[in-house]
Amino acid sequence: MKAYVAVDIGASSGRLMLGAIVDGQLKLTEVHRFKNGFKNEAGHDRWQIDHIIDEIFAGLEKVKKMGYTAVDLGIDTWAVDYVLVGNDGKKMHDPVSYRDARTNQAVRQLTSELPKSYIYEKTGIQFQDFNTLYQLYTEERDDLAKADKILMIPDYIGYVLTGNAVTEVTNASTTQMLNLRQGLFDKDLLKEVNVAQDQFPALVESGTPLGKISHKWHVKYDIPETDVITVATHDTASAVVGTPGFGNHWAFLSSGTWSLLGAELNTPENGQDAFKENYTNEWGAYGTYRFLKNIMGLWIVQCIKRELNDQYSFKELAEMADKVAPFRVFIDINDKRFENPANMIKELQDYVAETGQAKLETPGELTRAVYENLALYYANEIHKLSTIIADPIDTLNIVGGGSNVTLMNQLTADLANVKVVAGPSEATAIGNLLVQMITTGAAKDVVAGRKLIKASFDLKTYEPDSSAYPDVFAKYKAFMKTVKVQTAKEAV
Repeated sequence: MKAYVAVDIGASSGRLMLGAIVDGQLKLTEVHRFKNGFKNEAGHDRWQIDHIIDEIFAGLEKVKKMGYTAVDLGIDTWAVDYVLVGNDGKKMHDPVSYRDARTNQAVRQLTSELPKSYIYEKTGIQFQDFNTLYQLYTEERDDLAKADKILMIPDYIGYVLTGNAVTEVTNASTTQMLNLRQGLFDKDLLKEVNVAQDQFPALVESGTPLGKISHKWHVKYDIPETDVITVATHDTASAVVGTPGFGNHWAFLSSGTWSLLGAELNTPENGQDAFKENYTNEWGAYGTYRFLKNIMGLWIVQCIKRELNDQYSFKELAEMADKVAPFRVFIDINDKRFENPANMIKELQDYVAETGQAKLETPGELTRAVYENLALYYANEIHKLSTIIADPIDTLNIVGGGSNVTLMNQLTADLANVKVVAGPSEATAIGNLLVQMITTGAAKDVVAGRKLIKASFDLKTYEPDSSAYPDVFAKYKAFMKTVKVQTAKEAV
């Protein structure tokens, strides 16, 4: 039986998932899971990249012990972060996390030299402080000059495993440096951040074979013979491949640490409406585009859980939230203040105090406030998305960990007045596996892969009740306008 391994690494954890087609269904087995995170080193928040690689080998040793002597493997991670590699072929430093404060003013500084409209017309990518463009803009110039290669995180891991270096397009597009029309890194933007084109290895599409894991690693670890395939290396790109959306009029919501809400398009949309609403055209697998909005996600609940000393599970927090009275407070959940505060609970409590709203004291109140305001934000963005792409959306496919949050899913269905189809929660790993299967001929194409998903996993449907919360959405939109006005006044 052919086996495939998905290395799926997020901001808080990583895992190795074993996949195989058995009796017409895709069967998943979690082989290994480990914690991930960044540490402050010499004033910057840095990922412990060697730890990640060690854990991948630990997982592969478990795969070998399960009796698999040969497997295919794909790697997906978060986007925008990179590793500088020197002339000796080794990393110069551990990579800086996108949550590091070094880029806080970078968008403002760079766009004082190049207008936002100019950058957006070239790239179609939304403006976020942590995009690679702004990270490189703030990078140490001496380090950039010494770097032989600039590798996105999953490409760096693949390079360490095989010795072969590439730049996979789904992750590369998040840099805000790929030119939509040319299909290459934009020379003007590269010049602006003092980077040469040849510092990035050649661009490759999702599904490109990378090579075998190098012999030196077999000497050190007891692992299977492993062929590495460059999958859709951005985890959201893999999640969209693993989303069972069919036909027209559907949108996706990849709900995890971040929320990525959008539609799968065959051509990019970088007109004035998209620019105004800060929508992004990230490149997807097989010539598609992920036209989406980046929204704060379950990161906030993850922080709440951690700051409560992990005394409650996510399930317990959701159960407590379900018992709290609805819509006590409104929050601009995408406010930058919630990206990486010293204390998330205090930040939420300060926010409602500053806006004259009810206190958030209990774990249930805090959690419900996050779920409700995420659902409100989703509903608002679904309406905007439908308008921009001129296509009425009647179904929202929610995948990732958030697909298990019943309260948030039903709220989203009710507030957006769309049918919500939740699942699979493991869409990212599934999409990773599907690209491997398409490359090796085990699956015909994405459509066949999505049919396989539908046949293999239980999907839960939430029908909308538009009368469930009358006037709430209108009150929320009025509140958001007030908040934006106040923010603008403070900026002045």
